[in-house]
Amino acid sequence: MTFQNVRYGERFIAKTAHILAEEGVSLTVGYDFGIYRSLVRKSRPKQGIGAPFDPDLHDLGRGNAFWVIGRNADGEIMHTQALRLLDTGQQTVAEYFTDHFREFPPTGVDLNLSRSRYRVGPGATRMKGTIAYYGEFWIDPSNERYRGSGLSCVLSRYGFWEAIQHWDPDHVVAFMAKSVVFKGWAARAGWIHAEPGALQWALQGRNKCVEGYLGYVHRDDLPYLLDTPLDDIEPAAAPKAAPRRAA
Repeated sequence: MTFQNVRYGERFIAKTAHILAEEGVSLTVGYDFGIYRSLVRKSRPKQGIGAPFDPDLHDLGRGNAFWVIGRNADGEIMHTQALRLLDTGQQTVAEYFTDHFREFPPTGVDLNLSRSRYRVGPGATRMKGTIAYYGEFWIDPSNERYRGSGLSCVLSRYGFWEAIQHWDPDHVVAFMAKSVVFKGWAARAGWIHAEPGALQWALQGRNKCVEGYLGYVHRDDLPYLLDTPLDDIEPAAAPKAAPRRAA
């Protein structure tokens, strides 16, 4: 991989380390998904491990997958994410997900997989090679400290950076709910491309479907993305409201 600016990664990691230190967050990278599953059960019991990263369903390890957990200053897990390589062979992303999209369902939803659909988008038809799948992104919603702190910007880009260090992928892809995209998370997290209507997850016993987007970044996007100053993309923490005076 050839970068026009070979020092972009150094600046990104230096700035990331500074931001995480200020927030009291430490990150750990691991490869044993049995351990990861145990950590998930303890830290986010309402949202279990997703099927794409379940070690009972897939052979995952140092060669093809890794996970990241973040802990706060008290040692409590406040963040997770995971990435894995897809065994696409000579298939495009479109061809692969046409055959395998049911292996990537959202967690915590009772789905009718036979009625669910994947819709091929133009970007997916042009992607092939080394493909990394990104998932498991979670930041503890119960901790007010992390709301509006810009950590989602920093942590998602850290996942991209680790993917480069591990595999130098041609593309990184992810499925994300329409509601999440509309709230602006995809833009904050750095998903430069997003195809609407890629998925229709049918809910069991209901006519309603949950729409999913296919987010993706290309190899050539990553230097640009990681060289974007974090000061320009991380939102300032929301100021605390001043106490009201009694009437």
